[in-house]
Order: sequence, then C-alpha cells, then structure tokens
Amino acid sequence: MTKHSRRERERRSEETARVAEIQAAWASSVPPETAKAFANQVAAERARPAKPHEDMAPGTAPRPPRPGHEPKPPKEPQRSRRGG
Repeated sequence: MTKHSRRERERRSEETARVAEIQAAWASSVPPETAKAFANQVAAERARPAKPHEDMAPGTAPRPPRPGHEPKPPKEPQRSRRGG
C-alpha cells in the first residue's frame, strides 16, 4: 500500500469535500427531473460491465508503437535459387 503524508491525505479529503459541495450545488440548481434523469444515466453506465481490450495480456496498457518504430512486416519465404 502506498503511504502518503498527512498533508497529502488532508488535501485529498478537502478535495473530496469540495467536490461533494459542487455536486450538491449543481443538483440543487437544475430542475429535479433533469437531476433524476442524469442520476439514472450515471447508475446505468456504472452498472454496465467494462469491455476488456482484445488480444492483450492482463494488466497491459494499450500503448501503440511510437511513430517510426512500427513492427516490421513478416518476411516472405524465400524461393529456391536453383533453376530447374
């Protein structure tokens, strides 16, 4: 587990409290039916399972190759040099 300083933990808890205040202020500023529809959409999206990345090892971040460093295409099998 990662250790954080007391100041870091306090800052994070202050940020969490501030975000909660902002969300409460937003919810009170929009019409109730709009807030309810938004909450329903958020709940439905969170209930949906996450789509896994295909053809990737577990825990691998999807990082494309850097420009100019793409993998080489596979070589074609060489034909026999003997004439016949």
